[in-house]
Amino acid sequence: MTNHRIVLASRPAAEASVDNFRLEEVPVPAPADGQVLVRHHYLSLDPYMRMRMNDAKNYAEPQPIGAVMIGGTVGEVVESRHPGYAAGDKVVGMGGWQEYAVVDGGQAGLLRKVDATRIPLAAYLGAVGMPGVTAWVGLIHLIQPKAGETIVVDAASGAVGSAVGQLAKSRGCRAVGIAGGADKCAYVVDELGFDACIDYKAHRDFASLTAALDAAAPKGVDGLFENVGGRIFDAVLSRMNAFGRVALCGLISGYEGESLAIANGRLLLTQRLKLQGFIVSEHMPLWPQALQELGGLVAAGKLKYRESVAQGIAAAPEAFLGLLKGRNFGKQLVKLI
Repeated sequence: MTNHRIVLASRPAAEASVDNFRLEEVPVPAPADGQVLVRHHYLSLDPYMRMRMNDAKNYAEPQPIGAVMIGGTVGEVVESRHPGYAAGDKVVGMGGWQEYAVVDGGQAGLLRKVDATRIPLAAYLGAVGMPGVTAWVGLIHLIQPKAGETIVVDAASGAVGSAVGQLAKSRGCRAVGIAGGADKCAYVVDELGFDACIDYKAHRDFASLTAALDAAAPKGVDGLFENVGGRIFDAVLSRMNAFGRVALCGLISGYEGESLAIANGRLLLTQRLKLQGFIVSEHMPLWPQALQELGGLVAAGKLKYRESVAQGIAAAPEAFLGLLKGRNFGKQLVKLI
């Protein structure tokens, strides 16, 4: 059997391009004792991967040149030499940008069996996976929303942002999204149930964006789930209420080298704001509680989500570059079967 995989060929000089990736064909490895061979059905593409492509100080080691690109995967065990897994088991893990992976079945956190009868397998990479848990941890654990408060999240139609707003609504909050394009904003309000959504592409300057925020959040902002950075972050900061909380999850506007300077930094002091950056993998004790709630909501149809699906491993680089530009609508996946 042949395994098709994509490795990091070179580090981006500025913006990432398809030339930074290389498609390879290698034999499918046989599992040794204690290992399982997994055939991946879906690959998750996520913004954090862009930072890992750089050789710069970060919360995790850079992606090595010539190694399979990091990434979350769901699939099926095709051969097992570990007593905890059997052929046919559906599993979620970090198999990377490839069709097959051999995984150590005994190492904690590398592989987890999932129930694909109640919840679609792909959802374990989105609403009931790392993005959903990221939304839960940032909102419930860090922002700690109270009924009646206003919560704002940017990149609101994406895998994380869409869950943030729906979880905020379930806690009795006013949910305000920020997204790029009228179609995305309509989806956020009409299908996901947000109270309002601001199309940042229709508000190119600071005054226009803050005026839109005043209309969408007339009582100010109590909690901000920040995914984007730059001018959008600055605009929302300017409308934060005293003792507001900011969960800093991502800065996608700066991943290709744009400035992330905060012009309204004094507001952190004058409004006595709490700003906490976080990495969801550092909150593993919270994952079971988060996954229980998220899984129940998805199974009951109460947590809605949308997916953009590229076909085949060769399509992953272009789909990833599109994700960085906001071309995806919802969770970006690559279907590998």
